[in-house]
Amino acid sequence: MNTLQRQRKDVADAARRLAAAGLVIGSAGNVSERDGDLVAITPTGAHLSDLDPAQVAVVDLDGRHVDGELAATSELSLHLGVYRRYGAGGVAHTHAPMATAVSCVMDELPCIHYQLLLLGGSVRTAPYRTFGTPELAAVTLDALEGRAAALMANHGAIALGQDAAAAVEQSLLLEWGCELYWRAATLGSPRVLDAEEQQAVVQAAVARNYGTTRSAHDDA
Repeated sequence: MNTLQRQRKDVADAARRLAAAGLVIGSAGNVSERDGDLVAITPTGAHLSDLDPAQVAVVDLDGRHVDGELAATSELSLHLGVYRRYGAGGVAHTHAPMATAVSCVMDELPCIHYQLLLLGGSVRTAPYRTFGTPELAAVTLDALEGRAAALMANHGAIALGQDAAAAVEQSLLLEWGCELYWRAATLGSPRVLDAEEQQAVVQAAVARNYGTTRSAHDDA
């Protein structure tokens, strides 16, 4: 195992983290990380909870197998489509319980909390298509336009980031957002942040360098 050693480890680590968080069960889900024209990706049929870097497959952007004993996931075309269209560095596809539940009933997850702006705002639901097909890849890629995540109707969710670890973080954020919406909806009709409110959040985040640590003496 010489090709993309670091990326293979990243993918295995990300897969185990998704499993530990309950966002994937068994072999239902897949993760990948890109390095130039090559992609390290989870193999088909492997249990993500105990995935080993040696099990991770390596393919090129045309889907040709480059390295590894196991074949890539059946959702390979979806991952490669994200890399070609959006230039991401990592992709995570999950069957996360709350995200999947929301995908079964809603056309989008509304932006009810400013943290969802990290995903681009409201999260669209791609229409249902059979798993592993070019048709599924096509509608999911469209739903990702301008977003870092999308729901997949009656199927699951997908998130992208600068690497596999970042894609996992976005997946966790999406699952949190879906659960938040569900909890709010049990109490009443959730309020949705309008365009002006969302823009104010963006401006405040930029002005305050939100999300980064700084010295207690910076403002002194």
